Amino acid sequence: MRTHSLLLQTIIRSKSFTELHLSLSLPFPSMAVSFKMCASFGLFVGLIMLGLVSSAKFDELFQPGWAMDHFVYEGELLKLKLDNYSGAGFASKSKYLFGKVTMQIKLVEGDSAGTVTAYYMSSDGPNHNEFDFEFLGNTTGEPYLVQTNVYVNGVGNREQRMNLWFDPTKDFHSYSILWNQRQVV
Repeated sequence: MRTHSLLLQTIIRSKSFTELHLSLSLPFPSMAVSFKMCASFGLFVGLIMLGLVSSAKFDELFQPGWAMDHFVYEGELLKLKLDNYSGAGFASKSKYLFGKVTMQIKLVEGDSAGTVTAYYMSSDGPNHNEFDFEFLGNTTGEPYLVQTNVYVNGVGNREQRMNLWFDPTKDFHSYSILWNQRQVV
């Protein structure tokens, strides 16, 4: 059995505002962590602020994946500087065999074309397993797309795209990946 790391990335190429709330319920190692993320983007530079609700510090559980100069730690607050050229992302330091990841997300209003917010679980290596959950930006008036994919032994081709039947910009909505030795839901 392969263990998986949690990764979150946001790629931004637009003026926008979004809020995310990340809840992790992962049995190995045992923990339940809750994070709140708020993003505000200007013409060239923006900030994502991540306030930790749990007693654990962000840097004890996660590590930046790229753009180290875009991460600013202020106690229990993490700020990610984003611009039109660089996104930012972080990954869990621990690996997990089974678990559930839930994100409560309020997405960008209006023209969010060029914005992708994604979270996924992935094992290492060329024959990796991966569970993806991505929100694809849109132009004003078009519905958001949610894109999911599952990779088994490095092979994907299980991509699914769905138009949301509700407005994900008006309130927080919960999205989860639950996996165990028998299924991924």
